Amino acid sequence: MDRGARNLITDVPGLLVGNASDPALKSGVTVLTSTVPFVAGVSIMGGAPGTRETELLAPDKTVQEVDAIVLSGGSAFGLAACDGVSDGLVAAGRGFAVGPVRVPIVPGAILFDLLNGGAKDWTANPYPALGRAAFDAAAPDFALGSEGAGTGATTATFKGGLGSTSCRLPNGTTVAALVAVNALGSATVGEGREFWAAPWEEGQEFGGIGPASHYPKTIKTKLGGQGANTTIAIVATDAALTQAQCTRVATAAHDGMARALLPSHTPLDGDLIFAVSTGSREVQTPPEDLLLIGHTASICLARAIARGVFSARPAPGDVCPVWSA
Repeated sequence: MDRGARNLITDVPGLLVGNASDPALKSGVTVLTSTVPFVAGVSIMGGAPGTRETELLAPDKTVQEVDAIVLSGGSAFGLAACDGVSDGLVAAGRGFAVGPVRVPIVPGAILFDLLNGGAKDWTANPYPALGRAAFDAAAPDFALGSEGAGTGATTATFKGGLGSTSCRLPNGTTVAALVAVNALGSATVGEGREFWAAPWEEGQEFGGIGPASHYPKTIKTKLGGQGANTTIAIVATDAALTQAQCTRVATAAHDGMARALLPSHTPLDGDLIFAVSTGSREVQTPPEDLLLIGHTASICLARAIARGVFSARPAPGDVCPVWSA
C-alpha cells in the first residue's frame, strides 16, 4: 500500500475540500464536496453527538446520494454551517431534484470548542457564513492542522487539528480519511510525544519519532478541565459502494479512532465517522474488497488523527500547547 500523491482525502478522484476559519473565534468549518453527488453512510459511536441529516443516510431512506458533508466547530451553533453550504450549492444549481426545485442534501456533524479561549460573544451566529466560505474554497489542495473545523480543537495533552491521509491499494482503489481531532482523551502516550498511531505511520507524516517504549495503564483526559470534546471524521473511497456498504466501512473505520485516541467513543465525546463512495471503480470481489477497504480506512483514520495533532499551530489565547513546540 502506498500513500496517494497528496496524502489527502482529495486523492480520491473528484473530491474537493474547503476550509474556513475565524482566528478570533478559534473555530471554523471544513466542507467535503464534489462536482457530482456521492454515496455516503455514517456510524456514530460517541455518547454526545451533534448532527444534521444523518438519519437520511440509512440504507432504507429514499435519498441515496448527498451533495456535501460538513464538519464544524461551534457545538450546536455550528450545525448552521450546513445552511451556508446549502446556499452555495443552490447558487451552483446543485441539489436533489423535486420537480423544478433543487434541494441540497448536506449532512453535517459538530464538535464542542466553545471553551477553547476564543471569543464566543457573537450577536449573530457566524457559522452560516463560515460554511459558505468553506464551500467556496473547496479545492483538491487544502491545509491541515489549525484550519477549518480543527482551528480550535484540543486533546487532553496537545492542541488538536485537522488531519488527512490517503492510501492506494494494490488493485488501484484509493482509500482516504479526513478528521477534526477534538478528543476528551489523548493522541499521545502518557507524558510523552509518541503517538498511539505510530505503528501505522507512513514516512514521517507526523514526525517519525516512532512508538513509545512504555505504555502506562492510566489515561489522560480533559475531565475536570476544559471539557470540550468530539472527534468527527470522513473516510472515502473511489470504489463503487452502496449506502449500506458505506455504513459498514464507517463502522470499521472506528477501529482507527480507537487505535489513535485513548480513550475514544466515551459518553462525553460525539465521535462520528461518515463514509463516502464516489463510485468510479467497480468492486470485483465484494466481500473481500469491502473488508480491505474498511481495514484500510481505519489505518488512514489513525494516521490522519496523529497528523492533525502534529500539524497544529500555536495561536494567542490557546488553552493547551502544540505538539511541535
